[in-house]
Amino acid sequence: MEYTQLGRTGLKVSRLVLGTMNFGPQTGEADSHAIMDSALEAGINFFDTANVYGWGPSKGRTEEIIGSWFAQGGGRREKTVLATKVYGNMGAEGAPWPNGDKLSALNIRRAADASLKRLGTDYIDLYQTHHIDRATPFEEIWQAMDLLIQQGKVLYVGSSNFPGWGIARANETASRLGKVGLVAEQCLYNLAERRAEMEVVPAAEAYGLGVIPWSPLHGGVLGGVLRKRREGGGARSTSGRSKDYLDVPENLAKVQAYEDLCEKHDLDPGDVGLAWLLTRPGVTGPIVGPRTADQLVSAVRAADLELTGEFLAALDEIFPGPGPSPEAFAW
Repeated sequence: MEYTQLGRTGLKVSRLVLGTMNFGPQTGEADSHAIMDSALEAGINFFDTANVYGWGPSKGRTEEIIGSWFAQGGGRREKTVLATKVYGNMGAEGAPWPNGDKLSALNIRRAADASLKRLGTDYIDLYQTHHIDRATPFEEIWQAMDLLIQQGKVLYVGSSNFPGWGIARANETASRLGKVGLVAEQCLYNLAERRAEMEVVPAAEAYGLGVIPWSPLHGGVLGGVLRKRREGGGARSTSGRSKDYLDVPENLAKVQAYEDLCEKHDLDPGDVGLAWLLTRPGVTGPIVGPRTADQLVSAVRAADLELTGEFLAALDEIFPGPGPSPEAFAW
């Protein structure tokens, strides 16, 4: 496993990030523990979660599963760079209580303490805002985050799903206040969805944030979905984001060309999707969210795949990026 520094920090993280969103809803506690053990054995030290994972009435369950894994000892917590998130409402479904969500100083404080309790640890390595809160000034957000840092409960702060202007405003405010600011941005970014290249990735690079792409295979679109359909094993891969994307004829043709290219070079489409992200400027590492141990093995294999310049050019022909702004929309 290769390691890199997270953005402009001195923190070293693996170039693959273990996503835990399936732990609880899709994967039981014992299997989740086994996947995390396998991740550490493979050299993956960067784990990502969120307070709302577990979803529905089980929100928080994913953090609890990670906490019970830490409790087994053996250096698990010490070896892990732990990232979690704050923003979503943790109250009862359909009856959210005021101040139970978003990025007020009150909710950030309460949410951090609740996450620490579920995780069974006394600090969070990377505390990420799960979404931008247009109603809360960044001065207030940094006041709350700085208090957590002073208390030793948080080491670094990151963002998720921020626009480029949000990254700029957050870090300009932090600079004015003498704070470190955001060091990472977690965003939707993959071969099939490259709009982040217009402003989010350039903003992250300019301010020294490591980019952590989520949904690196676009909900299964880039994981060989058409082949799996033909083989009768792609039912799950044709729902949600994947189905919406493939319902567009032009996109369906792109995916077919992509799978044909991978087959021509005897490469697995899922491996290629992950390996491509590892070639992109500013990318720290994509988030892989295995439901099984076998899926983790496949993701680790992709980290060793080297794509030639010719192959990368062929991928650009199939999935052309928008280019940076303002050229992408103004010239």
